[in-house]
Amino acid sequence: MATDYYAVLGVQRDASQDEIKKAFRRLARELHPDVNPDPKTQERFKEINTAYEVLSDPQKKQMYDLGGDPTGGAGRGGGFGGGFGNFSDIMDAFFGAASQRGPRSRTRRGQDAMIRLDIELDEAAFGTTKDIQVDTAVVCTTCSGEGAAPGTSAQTCDMCRGRGEVSQVTRSFLGQVMTSRPCPQCQGFGTVVPTPCPECAGDGRVRSRRNLTVKIPAGVDNGTRIQLAGEGEVGPGGGPAGDLYVEIHEMPHPVFQRRGDDLHCTVTIPMTAAALGTKVPLETLDGLEEVDIRPGTQSGQSIPLHQRGVTHLRGGGRGDLIVHVEVQTPNKLDPEQEELLRRLAKLRGEERPTGQFQPGQQGLFSRLKDAFNGR
Repeated sequence: MATDYYAVLGVQRDASQDEIKKAFRRLARELHPDVNPDPKTQERFKEINTAYEVLSDPQKKQMYDLGGDPTGGAGRGGGFGGGFGNFSDIMDAFFGAASQRGPRSRTRRGQDAMIRLDIELDEAAFGTTKDIQVDTAVVCTTCSGEGAAPGTSAQTCDMCRGRGEVSQVTRSFLGQVMTSRPCPQCQGFGTVVPTPCPECAGDGRVRSRRNLTVKIPAGVDNGTRIQLAGEGEVGPGGGPAGDLYVEIHEMPHPVFQRRGDDLHCTVTIPMTAAALGTKVPLETLDGLEEVDIRPGTQSGQSIPLHQRGVTHLRGGGRGDLIVHVEVQTPNKLDPEQEELLRRLAKLRGEERPTGQFQPGQQGLFSRLKDAFNGR
């Protein structure tokens, strides 16, 4: 009884070549001897291979549909067919589609490059423009990226005849198997360069120092990377350049510490100024401003100056400037200052619940302030 190859693969008689191929691959994954060594499974694997060999070949399929035997009697588990011609389909079933054949291009995209750029706090806050120098690979002007010396050109490899690969036939338990590998003479390019360019040694690129202008947007921070498309390394064979990344490094500021988009600083005032209140001049990123210290300000208290911080990188507006107040206590008093403080302590013991100065206390604070200021 003739074998029903359609039933072996589990497809209809009007199945398309794509459906037949998919069915074969699915069964091959399940029944391959390397996956299932059971003898019955191996016989079943031979059957699906023979069925696919017949149904995937238009001439053999036509002969089979007309009632003929295209396998010459080997249809009943009779081996893998002449030289196992469908070995690549079995490899596809296990490892996916076969890799592209043919020579590989000498022209490839270059690598990305990165440099570090130091900037000041105010430049990060408001943005700026910087001139930088980069040392990268560029297209060789002598050979225009071809890699061959002027007046010469690449020639077809005589070993692989331009195919970029060489093949050899080996025998295995599956039968004869043809394998391919990159040509050792041309390294898979299909061409050789008999006379390389003396400037780039055949690489098609040379190193050069270039000047670039980088626009730094307002609000960048440590670690921010600015991408300059096509300004990186030119690829082998004069291939397209990669990208250049400029990594921002913000240098420390002598007054302000940055936390996100907010700035922080500390002002130190004497305790008399904290008690009576004062105005402290402060040089901000926007210029000189006065910080209003209200009477009774305590050490560690903070005063926000809104919209005096760093510009938001995404979205409008700016962060704040947070001024931290540090009240300085005198550590050395002369007799007059010590007496005044004693009197102040005594007066504070009689302080009213409202927290207001009692008669004469305001004048005492003024004298203390004058004493501490050396008046």
